[in-house]
Amino acid sequence: MMIERAISRSLRALFAGGLAVGMHAASAQTDDAPIQRVEVTGSSIKRLASETALPITSIKAADFEKQGLTTAAEVMNTLSMNQSVTGSSQSVGSGTGGIATADLRGLGSNKTLVLLNGRRLANHPFNGSSVDLNIIPLSALERVEVLRDGASAIYGTDAIGGVINFITKRSVTGVTVSAERFQPQASGAGAESRLNLSGGYGDLDKDGWNVFGVIDLHQQTALDAAARDFSSTSVRPDRGVNGSSGTSQPANFYSANGVTGNPYYSGGCVGKGLIQSSTGTCRTDTSTYIQAIPKTKQESFLGKATFKLNQDDIATIEYLHSRSTNSSAIAPSPLTGITMTAASPYYPGGSAGVPAVAGLNGEDLTLNWRTVAAGKREGYDTSISDRLVVASEGLVAGWDYNVGLTYAVNKASSAFAGGYTNDSLMKAGVLNGILNPFGEQSAAGAAYIDAAQLRGEYLAAKMTSVGIDGKVSRELFQLPAGAVGFAVGSEFRHDKATYSVNRELASQASSSGYADAQDQAGQRNIAALYSELSVPLAKPLELSIAARYDHYNDVGGSFNPKVGLRWEASKQVLFRTSYNTGFRAPTLYDLHGPATSTFTSNAYNDPVLCPGGTVAAGANPNVACNQQQTIRSGGNANLKPEKSKTFALGVVFEPLNAVSVSFDYFNIKIKDSIGTVAESTIFDNYEKYKDYFVYSTDGKTLQYVNAVLDNLGEVKTSGIDTSLRWKLPRTAAGDFVFQFDGTWVHSYQYQNETGGEFVENVGVYGDNAPVFRWKHNASISWKRGPWSATFANKYLSGYEDQNNVAAQYEHRVKAYSTYSLSTSYSGIRNTDLTVGIKNLLDTAPPYTNQGTTFQSGYDPRFTDPLGRTFYVKATYKF
Repeated sequence: MMIERAISRSLRALFAGGLAVGMHAASAQTDDAPIQRVEVTGSSIKRLASETALPITSIKAADFEKQGLTTAAEVMNTLSMNQSVTGSSQSVGSGTGGIATADLRGLGSNKTLVLLNGRRLANHPFNGSSVDLNIIPLSALERVEVLRDGASAIYGTDAIGGVINFITKRSVTGVTVSAERFQPQASGAGAESRLNLSGGYGDLDKDGWNVFGVIDLHQQTALDAAARDFSSTSVRPDRGVNGSSGTSQPANFYSANGVTGNPYYSGGCVGKGLIQSSTGTCRTDTSTYIQAIPKTKQESFLGKATFKLNQDDIATIEYLHSRSTNSSAIAPSPLTGITMTAASPYYPGGSAGVPAVAGLNGEDLTLNWRTVAAGKREGYDTSISDRLVVASEGLVAGWDYNVGLTYAVNKASSAFAGGYTNDSLMKAGVLNGILNPFGEQSAAGAAYIDAAQLRGEYLAAKMTSVGIDGKVSRELFQLPAGAVGFAVGSEFRHDKATYSVNRELASQASSSGYADAQDQAGQRNIAALYSELSVPLAKPLELSIAARYDHYNDVGGSFNPKVGLRWEASKQVLFRTSYNTGFRAPTLYDLHGPATSTFTSNAYNDPVLCPGGTVAAGANPNVACNQQQTIRSGGNANLKPEKSKTFALGVVFEPLNAVSVSFDYFNIKIKDSIGTVAESTIFDNYEKYKDYFVYSTDGKTLQYVNAVLDNLGEVKTSGIDTSLRWKLPRTAAGDFVFQFDGTWVHSYQYQNETGGEFVENVGVYGDNAPVFRWKHNASISWKRGPWSATFANKYLSGYEDQNNVAAQYEHRVKAYSTYSLSTSYSGIRNTDLTVGIKNLLDTAPPYTNQGTTFQSGYDPRFTDPLGRTFYVKATYKF
């Protein structure tokens, strides 16, 4: 069993007394219980729990249940060292497939290694570099352990930012049923429900076996952005922000003789989300259509059978199945480059009654039209994960061993569910006079649009991973200060990824992003050999050395060492430090991901055809000025691996048995970081990135901006993690425990190209997101008899906003602080009841002018749009 490290006998006693969440939690031994050596997250050597001290944060399942956390992504968001979480909100308009990821240190989810019971999980096939946290069944967990320093020498190349180890229950007996309901005060939209059933049979110690299974069901209804005042519009003149689109219904036109306008502009541009522009056109505020939270469902099953082969050895079979779906909606399809002739009855001033426009004399028109009659674009994403692990661990000839075989298959697909139409048919319908791009459709036009609707799966991806691993460890010999521990292990893995595009369907809708994408595939073999040595130099001083060699058959190999030192200066003070190097190979998706073309999140002026907002001669202002542009992304077969260096230095104080305080400094440097330059950076620096812009042969149309993955340069970050644990003296009113975890980031700098200028990101939005100077989570818990309660606070410091606006509108985002309160009662036989309130003070997310996500007015990556939410949970044990 994997547990966290502790620093002293007194600290173990403290945490055994009830301190559940912390950096140094440990399993306590009773006086008459046998002292067992255990395996610790971050080390391959079994030892006594009190012998080691790594910077680890541990969260028990009971604690995140009390805080009303329903998904693994929410649990990760309570960690101060976790800078951001990708969740379902980012799937709106972005094609993420609904994946949820963690991002330790803000280095990217691809540098955070996620384990289940100490073994790897296969990555989600859509991005190929991160584990989808949606597959984790929370009700099966015993705890979550997070190793905060780099662990590439122990676990592999993608552990640069840290390691998250989800640890399930070892065995289960009996049957337990739990039901939860979360209801936002503002409206029923965004409400959550969760049901889980767990049951097991057999006593591992008495019967020699145990079999258990856990079923976890979770769903959340959709929340429209318009349902909250802070996200209801992307047009804020008072903030200097206009995130509207120049593609609208009624359509805007550009005539052959240079006239630009809209036939209904003089009438006030009446319609959903429509506003008047200063150029005589109608623009669309797309926030009136999009969702803040999509409709989601997660269904997962974990089954585990454990058999005691003899007194020393056990065998396990573990199977995980998960299915998650994501239904999202965005504004109706935008179509550009549509031709209308005077032969159409809907030509301005024509027989259908569309108002005439001065200056038009029958010239052909080029239209920007949003197909409102077809409805919102609705996407349906499905992710399915299956994972089988057969393993054995025990003792042979004095060696502790652990071997396992893992087979995992992850599948994902995206489908059109409504609102997407055949571009060619729609353009032909306007040209032939069947469709009215300026107003209501005739019966024939409505039937034509219905027939042009696209439905069905247009993208499918599959990731297969087969691996075998084994390691042995033991004490080699005794030194005066103690035993020398040694471990050696090896892994072999074969990964294969395929990306299949339904060209016949995807090519008909340019707004899908996959209109010109091609099928892609890749596979690789990965072999690794690693070893670890623990040497007690003196009674209070221990040296640990680890090294690992990884070899990828497609990108080569790398040797990475790690050196650590632990010094227990006294019973009250412990020092720890470590240094290691890392190597992260580009993933199969990084190398082979299909090229996709979609619209930018924000509206931009074409730097050539509309420099500074002034249209160039002969250019169409409805396309070139203040409009969403086409941007292309995808894999790059020429990527180089990332390399890193990590240094950590920490101190732990235990002045009293009931108090523990720690400070841990981290310093991480990454070379050849893999990523894409942010769209705002590209458009704001045309001279620097002019090679990214691809124009038509005649130079009158920007076809796309090429922003595929590349090696951008270096990333450097440093800061301090701090923790306080205080169990107050017992009183007649009950037992109180105070817990605090915070992370202060001193610096986070990155380059957008090798050798380029470093950009400071701490307290500043930067190119893609801010890095918070300070983030903390604090709680105080109380228990008296069958009653218990928890009061918690989560805090994010403020930062300078994205500020892609005029200087007089530069903005600073305020700090975001929310509180939660819950109360539990266990006085009814076999029953536990919990009621609580999330966001107790109904704090709205602070305003931000960011345009990186499709949502406006706030940032869904860091804040919650639901507001005050009430929840109740009932658990019954049979």
